Amino acid sequence: MKKNLIIFGTRPEAIKMAPLVKAFQERTEEFETKVCVTAQHREMLDQVLDFFEIKPDYDLDLMKPNQNLYNLTATIITEMKAVLEDFKPDFVYVHGDTTTTMAAGLASFYSGAKLCHVEAGLRTHNKWSPFPEEINRQVTGRITDYHFSPTETSKANLLKENVDEKNILVTGNTVVDALMISSEKVKNYTSEHIETLKKDIDFSKKIILITGHRRENHGQGFENICKALKEIATKNKDVELIYPVHLNPNVQKPVYEYLSDIPNIHLIDPMAYPEFVWLMNKSYIIITDSGGIQEEAPSLGKPVMVMRDTTERPEAVEAGTVILVGTDTDKIITETQKLLEDTSHYQSMSRLHNPYGDGKACDKIINYIKAIEL
Repeated sequence: MKKNLIIFGTRPEAIKMAPLVKAFQERTEEFETKVCVTAQHREMLDQVLDFFEIKPDYDLDLMKPNQNLYNLTATIITEMKAVLEDFKPDFVYVHGDTTTTMAAGLASFYSGAKLCHVEAGLRTHNKWSPFPEEINRQVTGRITDYHFSPTETSKANLLKENVDEKNILVTGNTVVDALMISSEKVKNYTSEHIETLKKDIDFSKKIILITGHRRENHGQGFENICKALKEIATKNKDVELIYPVHLNPNVQKPVYEYLSDIPNIHLIDPMAYPEFVWLMNKSYIIITDSGGIQEEAPSLGKPVMVMRDTTERPEAVEAGTVILVGTDTDKIITETQKLLEDTSHYQSMSRLHNPYGDGKACDKIINYIKAIEL
């Protein structure tokens, strides 16, 4: 029986790893699978664990107030030692580009376990954007044994870095697997937060959903974004803008200063994952700087404007489901107006094929691992 350890620490990782955890745990005759969370994010992580009914076998509970990359990285590596020595996994699975991914991957490499990188090969080739995620990915890629790439583009990136092709599998993105599970679960889902939104907002109108938190947008970038959102709301009084505001003070300050007094902009608390899936389904357009939403929204038929100058997910831009607008105030306004005013343009974006997979990424990963001889 092959021993799997699946490690994650943030909400986005948990969402994308949850379907893999569930799929492996259904195959108890072939795999012993355990879950380790670092809790790099605590509350947001716990919401996802509850939703997908996942109970970690190891919980490092590392989140601390004002933690920084130095102590977080060092603590993860140190704390993972005991977990790896206790379970002695054959395969360790990490996801994407977080500090948990890079540090837990390094600890797993030290332990001698085979490292499996889910969502491998994404690149901007700019080490400062996104920061520190681009370098987290590249470091993880250097020590990975088996690379599970979401697309042919990400596979090509790895081949350019001299990764052996037999160690790369194109799977699609597990976020599509997660979204398919979640969309079914939230059809009749409700919560106090959702009921409040239904009372405060007219969902018969066009809804623009906004998220933003990236470090590289802090400061002038967020001021530009807020100016654009204010202009869009003022021009389109029949449109409702909903913005779950990230708790980071660098986000909260400009957002509340610029947008708190505009009637059709609704600044709300961050949402639990099932609530957010529900709200994505209700939205007409999504404006975001999130990586994961670039992959999720096309499966729901929602055009996305990405408030970043670079993206490690170029496939959606090439497919036409995503538009890169950066933090350029005029560009955000212009592209939003086109989608609001030009029905054919909107339909062409919303009907396009999602380049990130068919919801069968986990099956492909499991079949690949089954075929490996220890």
